[in-house]
Parts: sequence; structure tokens; C-alpha cells
Amino acid sequence: MRTSVPTPGSTPGTGRGGITRIRNLGILAHVDAGKTTLTERFLYLTGTTHKRGEVHDGTTVTDFDPQERDRGITIFSAAVSCAWAGHRLNLIDTPGHVDFAGEVERALRVLDGAIAVFDGVAGVEPQSESVWRQADRHGVPRIAFVNKLDRAGADLDAVVDSLRTRLGTVPLPVQLPIGREDAFTGVVDLVRMRAYEWPDGAQGQGRAHGERQGPVEGPVPETLRAEAERRRRALVEQVAELHPAALEEFCADGTLSEDTLVTALRELTLDGAALVVLCGSAYRDRGIEPLLDAVTAYLPAPVDLPPVRPDRHPTDPAAPFTALAFKVAVTPTGRMTYLRVYAGTLRKGDTVLDTLTGRTERVARILRVQADRTTEADQATAGEIVAVVGPKNTRTGATLCAPGAPLALEAPEAADPVVSVAVEARRATDTERLATGLARLAEEDPSLVVGTDPESGQTVLSGLGELHLEVTVEKLRRDQGLDVTVGRPRVAYRETVDRGVRGLVYRHVKQDGGAGQFAHVVIDVEPLDEGDFAFRSAVTGGRVPPLFIRAVEAGCRDALAEGPLGGHRVTGVRVTLTDGSTHVKDSSEPAFRAAGRFALREALRSGGTILLEPVAEVTVTVPDDAVGAVLGDLGARRGRVTGSVTRGGTAVLTATVPLAELFGYATRLRGRTQGRGTFTTRPTGYAPAGG
Repeated sequence: MRTSVPTPGSTPGTGRGGITRIRNLGILAHVDAGKTTLTERFLYLTGTTHKRGEVHDGTTVTDFDPQERDRGITIFSAAVSCAWAGHRLNLIDTPGHVDFAGEVERALRVLDGAIAVFDGVAGVEPQSESVWRQADRHGVPRIAFVNKLDRAGADLDAVVDSLRTRLGTVPLPVQLPIGREDAFTGVVDLVRMRAYEWPDGAQGQGRAHGERQGPVEGPVPETLRAEAERRRRALVEQVAELHPAALEEFCADGTLSEDTLVTALRELTLDGAALVVLCGSAYRDRGIEPLLDAVTAYLPAPVDLPPVRPDRHPTDPAAPFTALAFKVAVTPTGRMTYLRVYAGTLRKGDTVLDTLTGRTERVARILRVQADRTTEADQATAGEIVAVVGPKNTRTGATLCAPGAPLALEAPEAADPVVSVAVEARRATDTERLATGLARLAEEDPSLVVGTDPESGQTVLSGLGELHLEVTVEKLRRDQGLDVTVGRPRVAYRETVDRGVRGLVYRHVKQDGGAGQFAHVVIDVEPLDEGDFAFRSAVTGGRVPPLFIRAVEAGCRDALAEGPLGGHRVTGVRVTLTDGSTHVKDSSEPAFRAAGRFALREALRSGGTILLEPVAEVTVTVPDDAVGAVLGDLGARRGRVTGSVTRGGTAVLTATVPLAELFGYATRLRGRTQGRGTFTTRPTGYAPAGG
């Protein structure tokens, strides 16, 4: 096992060869699975920090925001760097709470790989599954770390089974735990068939002399040898089934060499064909060094990934500069823009093109970020993650590139808000400051939306959940010094078509002097099972030119903004343009856009629409003696129970509940379980209101 500790702060070179020794990775998991503790152990064991931070003490490096320390959870993704075995690891610790999924989305967009952390007792939890699906969408290679194996009830095999059944992956455990629960002391490495144990009291010894006490390495204990050999044989057979080159060696020799096994595991990880699974206890510093070795061995370097576009720049410091702005932070000392550099080299003082705004921006400073601390750098090269100061108008999702080689990269997706509150300044003199503060927060977090209620004129703040809005309002109070009042949360309803309508004819004719307007369309409207909106044309014979067909589609999209029931956004609609006609003089794009808009509005009214409300999957963990009361409360909240599992005196209930019914649920649950109950939520989409 490679356990050398480079000099703190040392980094590999940044030339083409140095890029192969960079790992840009995130740590993903459900809330309280141990992501932040694992990050702290990485920093400590690599010599980056000299004291282990603890979440419960509020002393962690990455949870530096006062609210994170007060609440004991990660709210904002934080970037840190460390060095291990000659590699530079750029880490992003992401939130585990569903309300901050936007932070995870923005991080995943720029990461090359990730460690998925799972609780050794709970296995795959709701938010574990959510972030896993997010990583799937971005094609991010992952390895898994089963944490908290020292807890009562921890079971590596059960977690591996849940990875297979819940996530649909092919888990490949490469370690066997030594001991169970409190007696967990180490792991057997099934690849090298060596044992590594961490005796109590060994952590951190020798730090005063600049050294670190690593695990005790030795042969596989006799009591575990037969089991370890059986599991290695199963690992080799699984790898041979999945990897053609490994299969050839297996057929010839009946086994796989260590080098072949490592190479095959790496290639299977990069392809997403299998999931390497390791285990340990981050809190007790057990299993961290092998995990660091696995990061360098199995997760990709920037050069292992395809170019940002097939016809464009490879990951090469000499190529034209290209970077994606994935995060904006407005601090008391200035505005920082976080960049992932995909190609080329950025130097202090360079002028770059923002392809989102079309403006050029000057980079005054380049900063290497260590959570809330920064150090100056003269340049940043392909494969690096840095922050820059200087750009004044760059937003999250913008591409910064060399002015002579413009290129627009795909921006991170911002989820639609589902909860809103009205926000007002208590003092009229603070109204302008409130507007400025909200605009700044929305600039930092694109999943926040600030608007105005057309009826009351109140400022409305919308976000991804009750906690998301609560944290935002608290930032206004703490950072801006504003005294604000907040209204009761409201959910974001949607409307959708019920029966649909066929052959609806609409003529848009306007003649008021000068050039007139004429557009004739015939449309079919029907429910769409998946997606928000779909449009297609079945017009034949050129009766409606392609230019006007596109205008009809644009008009239909305009009509989706407000539905007939209550002015809510319309979703789940398929529109087919079946026929139409034009006028030789009076037909135009604006005329057909208007026709599309009014035709769909009329179709929605005549075809019937239904109101949709956001629903969430709620996982409630309660003592057995409180199950009845909790089930009754879920029923009163229009919840539909979908599952129940008992684990040693504790029941885990799963239910689908309308989001509007979950406001204040934490207080009610504490009251019904004497403070012993906990719950998590995961948005699952929309359902008919009142259902």
C-alpha cells in the first residue's frame, strides 16, 4: 500500500505529464453518512492539516460557514486540496441534504470522479440514491466507501446488496473487514491479500516529528484466510466476466495477477461497468489510507476524459484556454468566480471571453482555494480547479475562453423551485438593501428565484425546500444585517392537460391598417407521460413553412407559462401541429407565434386541466413504540405508506406525502416520538392535488 505523505502543500507539476497525477473528485452521500469527517481525515492524513476537525465540535475545515457549524450539516460545497503519493487531490465536499441538491449538481458538472459514501448500517438511503442518479447523468466514475463499520448493526455485505438492488450497479468489494462493530480494527486487501490494522491510540503518533503513524501491515489472519481466499476468487471471477483482457488471462491461468486485477478494476470504474467498494470508519481513522490509494489507482485523471467537445480542445496546457464557471461567491472582500479549467493556461492579467454575455473580462487574480482560505497563484492550467477575481458579470454556468477561440460548454442544470415564501424588510428604509441582498444570494445560488407576487406586490423567494429558504433568510440576517419578516411557506403548483383535444382550429387574423396578420393552425393536444413539453409537426405539402412551424412551437411554449386553473406553469403536454395555412402577404413569424400561443390556451381550457402538487418520498426512522402514532400522523397529512422495515427495535417507514403537508413536520415528529424520531425527504415529482 502506498502510504507516503508528501510535504504539505507540495503538488505535482502542471505540464502534460503532471495532469496525469491530478484527481478532481467529489464526496457524495446522504446527510450524516460521514462525508465531511472523511474529508477531514484526508486532510489530516496527507499532512495538509495538523489537527483532526470534528463536525460535532464545529472545527472542520470545509464546514466553515457559521450556519454549517450551528446545524452540524454541510450546506455549501467547499473545495480543498491535498497531496498523496505524488498526486494532487482536488476535493469538493458536497451537501447531503436534499434541499441543497443544486450545490451537488454544480459540483458534479466539473468533477472527474467521486467517492460515494454509504452508512454501514443504513446502506443506500434516499439522498444517496438521488446523488447517485445525478452522477449517472453526468457520467462521473465512482468508487464506494462503506463508512461507520464500527457501529452496532453495521454489515458490509448488506450494504453491498443494497448497492446492487437499489442502484442497479455491479459492486465489487475489494476488502474484507477484520472484526465486526466495536471489534472492527482493520481490513484485508483482497487485491494484494494483505491485512491492515489500526490499533487504538495509534492515530496521529509521531506528528510532532512530522511523521504519521500508519496502519500495521501483515499477512491475512489465519482465522480469515479461508474467507478471504473465497472472496478474492469471487472478485476475480466477477472481473473476468466483465473485462475481456482479464478473461483471457483467467482462462489461461485460472486466476488474475495483481497488476491485471488493478488495471481491470480501473478500466471498469472509468467505464461505469462496475463499482469498486471499500470500507472503514472515518471517525476512528480506519480504512482511510487504502481509500486514498484507491482514489489514485482507480479514479480518472483529467487526461482520461474525452475533450470538452469532439472537435475541440484536448486537456492540454498549450491548447486555447477554456474553463467553466461553476460557482460564484460574493464575499465582503470581493467577488470570486470558481473555475474548472478544461484546456489551455490562464495567467494573471489575461483577458478572457464570457460566451454567455459576449463580453470580455479581465482576470486580476488567480486563487487556489482551501475552503475559506486562499493563496495567490500566477497561472492555472488544464485540469485544475481555481477561483479568480476580476470578472464582474460572469454567472454560474458561463464559459470563459480565449477571445480568439470561442466555445460554449454545457452549463449545470438548475432545478425548478418547489417552495416559496414572502419576504419583507421590517423597516421601509431597508427595502432597497433587501432587494440588493436577495439579488446577491440568487447570483451565488441559481436554484434561488426572486420574484414579485402580482396580487400583493410582495417580494417572493423560491427555493428547493423549507430548509433551503430558512438558510437563505438567515444569511440575510447574519451577513446583511437585515431584519426581515417571512410569510408561511407555499408550494409551487403545476397544471397539466387531462383529456386533451384533437383537431382544434385557430385562426389569428388582425387587420388594423397597414400590413395585417394571418395565421391558421390546427393542433392536437394530449397528455405527455414523461417530460414537460413535446412538440412535433405532421404538416404535409409545405402548407406551413418550417420557419412558421418553429414560431408555432415558440408560441406554445409561451402558453405554458400560465395555466387556466390558477396561472400555474403547465407541464406534461404534447402538441402536434397537424395542418394550417398561410396568406401570401400577411403571414409572419409573430402571427404564427401568436396563433400557437392562443391555440394552446384554448385547447387547455376545452380539453380540461388538472392541478398538480409536488410530492416527496419521506423516510421516517422511529422507535417501535411510536410507529402507530407516526403512521396516524402521516395518514392525516395525506401520506401513502409504501414500505416498513424493522431493525432492532427501530422502524423505518417510507411514505409518499404532498410537500405542502410537510411544513412543520420536524416539530410534530419530535413531539410524537419524545425527540427520538428522525426523517429525510426526497422530491419525487408531481401528483394530482388532493389525491
